[in-house]
Amino acid sequence: MDSLENQLLIAMPSLDDSYFNKTVTYICEHNAEGAMGLIINLPINVSLNELLTQIDEDKAESPELDQQVLTGGPVSQDRGFVLHSTQAGWNSSLALSDEVMITTSKDILLALGTEEAPEKYMVTLGYAGWGPGQLEEEIKANSWLTTPADGDIIFNTPIEQRWKKATTMLGIDLAHLSNEIGHA
Repeated sequence: MDSLENQLLIAMPSLDDSYFNKTVTYICEHNAEGAMGLIINLPINVSLNELLTQIDEDKAESPELDQQVLTGGPVSQDRGFVLHSTQAGWNSSLALSDEVMITTSKDILLALGTEEAPEKYMVTLGYAGWGPGQLEEEIKANSWLTTPADGDIIFNTPIEQRWKKATTMLGIDLAHLSNEIGHA
């Protein structure tokens, strides 16, 4: 299977996992050793203002930081990840595409809400991970659909609408999909 990097992984309605129900995951890395991604539509009950105040009590609250923090997945939920529009200059960043980067260093968190911040960003705690061949098997088992990542869904679509918008990109209505795997 080709790499799924820079793809959106869309949970099928039949996915019988309470954690991943109706999730959209941005795949950051996918190779022979497994896959890593960030769920982009699973908010937690913490605002970015609250999180940043925990990191730096002197950080002033900002109306633009009222956005919700997301859970990126069930693995390492004490680790933060910032998925953002391309902007160099952070201590620990990786370009994932021409329009998306991931940064894990504290310097970007402290810049959020200031002129130095990337134009578009989201903050997640934790990530989703799959071992070698695991994601490919889950796709074969009809648990996930994939589509190329779309910056509009990632950064501009309200959190609660991302799953539906991602499924719409496929040109199908998931309400009409069967849970069975078909064979031609």
